[in-house]
Amino acid sequence: METAQLFNWEALSAMGGASLLTYFVVAYSKTLLKRLPTDILAVIIAWVILTLAQLASGASAMDWRLYALSFANAFLVAAAAGQMQNKALSPPGTAKEANKSDENRLL
Repeated sequence: METAQLFNWEALSAMGGASLLTYFVVAYSKTLLKRLPTDILAVIIAWVILTLAQLASGASAMDWRLYALSFANAFLVAAAAGQMQNKALSPPGTAKEANKSDENRLL
């Protein structure tokens, strides 16, 4: 593994790397694609990232299981990217986040 790379195909195959790249791509492209809901956009972008990472790592493009598994994992990656968005907008310890945790304790 090269240490000079910020992202590599192995990291993009993992949850953390795929989620981070999905978060960045969605953040910068959602204004261009206003018709598409952000959640759907995140799943599509995550699916493309995961599929390309697997293909670059040597998976067979003719294997349908690659696309099915990447699609299923895309929902997990998109959800993690959404949580990154939530934490970026409402960091832990802020007044807004503190009020939300107080409400959760009451439930």
